[in-house]
Amino acid sequence: MNKRTFIKLCSAFVAGRMLSPLMARQGRSELRNWAGNLEYGTRRLYVPDTVDEAKRFVKETQEFKVLGTRHCFNSIADTSTKLLSLRNLDKIVALDPAGPNVTVEAGITYGQLAPYLHSKGFALHNLASLPHISVAGACSTATHGSGQGNGNLSTAVIGLEMLTASGETLKLSAGKDGDAFLGAVVGLGALGVITKITLRLQPTFMVSQYVYEDLPFSQLKENFDKIESSGYSVSLFTDWQKQKFNEVWIKTRVDANFEPRPDFYGAKLATKNLHPIIELSAENCTEQMGVPGPWYERLPHFRMGFTPSAGKELQAEYFVPRRHAIDAIFAVERLKDLVGPQLMISEIRTIDADNLWMSPCYKEPSVAIHFTWKQNWPEVSKILVVIEKELAPYRARPHWGKLFLMRRDRLWPMYERASDFVALSNKLDPQRKFRNRFLKENIFG
Repeated sequence: MNKRTFIKLCSAFVAGRMLSPLMARQGRSELRNWAGNLEYGTRRLYVPDTVDEAKRFVKETQEFKVLGTRHCFNSIADTSTKLLSLRNLDKIVALDPAGPNVTVEAGITYGQLAPYLHSKGFALHNLASLPHISVAGACSTATHGSGQGNGNLSTAVIGLEMLTASGETLKLSAGKDGDAFLGAVVGLGALGVITKITLRLQPTFMVSQYVYEDLPFSQLKENFDKIESSGYSVSLFTDWQKQKFNEVWIKTRVDANFEPRPDFYGAKLATKNLHPIIELSAENCTEQMGVPGPWYERLPHFRMGFTPSAGKELQAEYFVPRRHAIDAIFAVERLKDLVGPQLMISEIRTIDADNLWMSPCYKEPSVAIHFTWKQNWPEVSKILVVIEKELAPYRARPHWGKLFLMRRDRLWPMYERASDFVALSNKLDPQRKFRNRFLKENIFG
């Protein structure tokens, strides 16, 4: 008997739709996050097939968290009570060519959505390195891709439909709801259960991807802006060890007429497909060598249907204002001896400013310094203490879905709308249904 059938039978069997029998007891492997570093605090997981079933769950449950595709490395979606997954609510609700925009259910992933949009002549402005993540989860945590002028994934959102703590449906839109909408988009799971989300679209486009090897750090001070603006999306990968970026990934629109020259600020054009972690096979990476392809097959680093990145790993990431980028990068480079033994790879990307209250890029064009670590949390946690100390002068904000150690006393001053966000949460969730230890430590106190 499959899981969905089991849940339906339980639902039909129990008079009054009591919640406890609706909880599907899952195997241990299904209640860990994608990388396996986090085991969730409960095995009670409810997977509704309809919004009405989700609404009933919200009304009857006193405390729970919504679980997405489990790509967060920290406990932002963890709880010791009950978990709600909307993975079965993964439909495309409506495509509005005039907008143009698309409305989708919360459980859909970018890997599911993007090919459909392309087939209809449309595209999203940006994608993260993994297409495996859910649209609602990514937007709720301000997950990002890269590119000058490209905001994070949340900046495509123009409408939300969510269930509040009372189980009532709340609709918010960019055009009608002003501040409340700007506060809700990067909601961190603290405001309600997103059931539908509407995204702004643009005409579809084709992308070619080129990789260069061994870009000297010495080129940063004079040419950082030129390097980062050389394509639609640019990523710099380094292990910090030899004063160089091991690889530069340039994703350029085909209609931009990018000319791949053999030398790129001292870096050399790669002659084969590469993985960001040079020792790993490029089989699971998106096509390189200038081969044109649809936006959704080039903007991510990793292909849908393959294990992304290294798999068993830890991730941390810090956003610094663009004006501090060079100083922050060299501050990390000075830690190379500390960082090296536990690091798989780092990635540097640019993200445009936005006006979403809890976005790490709120009103600041930003540079993200990402770390993929070996899965050795005792040692990695010691390193993060030092990195966070070194990046503190540059107002480094952590990625909400990755590992960090700073808490509310340091985070609060960097989010000028934090008190407004708390007030919005108190209004929409007076019973504190959606709060967990992570949110209390980092946001609510």
